[in-house]
Amino acid sequence: MAASYNGVPLPSEGAPIRYEGGKFQVPDNPIIPFIEGDGTGRDIWKASRQVFDAAVEKAYDGKRKVAWYEIFAGEKAFTKFRNWFPEDSLLAAKDLRVSIKGPLTTPVGGGIRSLNVAMRQELDLYACVRPVRHYAGVPSPVKHPEKLNVVIFRENTEDVYAGIEWREGSDGARRLIKFLNEDMLAGGKKRIREDSGIGIKPISIHGTKRLVRRAIQYALDNRRPVVTLVHKGNIQKFTEGAFREWGYQVAQDEFRNSIVTERESWILDNKDKNPQLSVEQNAQQIEPGLEFASEEFRKSVYAEVKDALERIYSSHGQGQWKKKLMINDRIADSIFQQVIIRPQEYHILATPNLNGDYISDACAAQVGGLGIAPGGNIGDGYAVFEATHGTAPKYADLDVINPGSVILSGVMMFDFIGWSEAARLIEGSLEATIRQRKVTYDFERQMDGATKVKTSEFASYMIGNMDALKTTAREAALA
Repeated sequence: MAASYNGVPLPSEGAPIRYEGGKFQVPDNPIIPFIEGDGTGRDIWKASRQVFDAAVEKAYDGKRKVAWYEIFAGEKAFTKFRNWFPEDSLLAAKDLRVSIKGPLTTPVGGGIRSLNVAMRQELDLYACVRPVRHYAGVPSPVKHPEKLNVVIFRENTEDVYAGIEWREGSDGARRLIKFLNEDMLAGGKKRIREDSGIGIKPISIHGTKRLVRRAIQYALDNRRPVVTLVHKGNIQKFTEGAFREWGYQVAQDEFRNSIVTERESWILDNKDKNPQLSVEQNAQQIEPGLEFASEEFRKSVYAEVKDALERIYSSHGQGQWKKKLMINDRIADSIFQQVIIRPQEYHILATPNLNGDYISDACAAQVGGLGIAPGGNIGDGYAVFEATHGTAPKYADLDVINPGSVILSGVMMFDFIGWSEAARLIEGSLEATIRQRKVTYDFERQMDGATKVKTSEFASYMIGNMDALKTTAREAALA
């Protein structure tokens, strides 16, 4: 580890977070790199840092403290170093393990995309984690936003993020279309139109299984009852459909004693209700209309039922399956209505990249929007937490933007390093401040009787509410 990065020495009062034996070793004074962010990021980060420091101070009575360490990216980096993302910033994020950042500008030419690509690739941040829940008082377009409480695990390195494209009319597109039409599709009716742009999206066993593995482990660690695999496998059977298949494989192969699949639960429940039920009768109940299916399909369902009963009835039968983590799957387009009309049925969503991108924002819209939506990019040994919204440059330095996205990303970060007391204090004070109707302009215009406050004032009100929350918690503990 270097003594300095970008010419800035590490804080002498801090110690690095280490990763040993698959676990983070967090000192009481961890050095945590931060990227301030562009545009409104400056206001948001300043307010958020004050909230973070106050929460840590109050939660641990001064026995813990974050040693913040600035690294550079975006406009500030370009101004100082003529480089949108200096190599030293990446090295610092790598060496110091856990970071947090504000929103960053996308410059002309898309150069900042290399920042995100570099961080994902160099740190292998394969899980984009987006918790979405409602905080009391936050305005919402739905009647019961409190029913939505999901954590979305979006694969962060494959699918469209690793996609390859050829522009319509380019030599590459013409060559690929010719190869597909004359070789791969020869003898069939399907053809690629000559005037098409072409894209390829890869989804791998490795990428899928490690993402689903992390989602399942999170569900078990946090006592969440259901993990749902979201896919478009009814159309794209060997990418999206494979994501579903490989997701079930990792669940059954690595978490067998702790999980039950939805179809297994039907088989077990049928047997619980009627112990004399034959395999064939059970199969008819989980696949209505099975008598009209092909013999091959009927035999496959019979085999599925027989195998499930032989393998897990002794451990999962007689109602024991109801105590297990449920693994199910839903078609991607269906999940958009499901999280609106039946949100309480969904807890953890594991998705390929593009599906996760859509559903994360759709869920966030129900509980206050991206201005209050946190996010984290997590891999094995590294994590970067971040605001999920843009820089809103026209509001830069005006002290008016909602800091909720970065503040709640900090909540994720503190939970991640095991500082849950500070995380709960931040969450509680944010919710208390919103319930008091002291909010930034984006919420004020949607709330009757609200008081519009500045970004910095919102942070101050949050800090003021922490003392009351801590007193209440102390009194409850003594009662």
